[in-house]
Amino acid sequence: MGWALLDNYGNRKYLSSSERTRFFLAASKKSKKVELFCRILLETGCRISEALNLTLYKIDLEEGVVIIRSLKKRNKICHRVIPISPDTMRLFKALMDEVAPEDYDERIWGWTRMTGYRHVCAVMDLAGIKGSQASPKGLRHGFAVAALEAGAPMNLVQRWLGHTHWSTTAIYADVIGPEERGFAERLWLSAEAPRPVMRPSLRGKAGSKKVDQRENPCQKKRVLVAARLAR
Repeated sequence: MGWALLDNYGNRKYLSSSERTRFFLAASKKSKKVELFCRILLETGCRISEALNLTLYKIDLEEGVVIIRSLKKRNKICHRVIPISPDTMRLFKALMDEVAPEDYDERIWGWTRMTGYRHVCAVMDLAGIKGSQASPKGLRHGFAVAALEAGAPMNLVQRWLGHTHWSTTAIYADVIGPEERGFAERLWLSAEAPRPVMRPSLRGKAGSKKVDQRENPCQKKRVLVAARLAR
């Protein structure tokens, strides 16, 4: 296996659900271009180089999707279509209104890869996210984990991420999700005191003693002895 979701020290390399929310909120405090860049990484799981390669022509407002060119396909031009949220679409619409149509084929973010990386790390820092997961790759891994936990089929997540091999996507299924946690909860011991076992009442509804239909051996023996003495 070429990589794993934990580093050599056992630390997560993907953002958890709460960390993704904190990153989203922190990005909203930045400039519109930085916020939009962070949203694309968060909502599509694309690589940072793929996001930096985007133009406005690759934003389909009618369908609500972004068309990303997969840059890791050797000697092969391949695109993947990924839906994005209405809020992110509105931000793109506002950007399009500010740009002349003849410039739609220009890259949206004229940054270098290192500049884009620094913007992401700055938002991570603002969100209080530290560790191996505080990176653009952590956003990509976090997107895949969140998609699978939301019930997305494995082949769909594979297509969204642009993986060539299904086995690469399957690694994300190793993360403990709600279903696996549910199985574990059935094994956990409780610290609560055991509840007393309720025994069935020997009295009927009217409060009278319930007659035991089974024959008592001791009672039968006493009857036999009494009969002999009476002879």
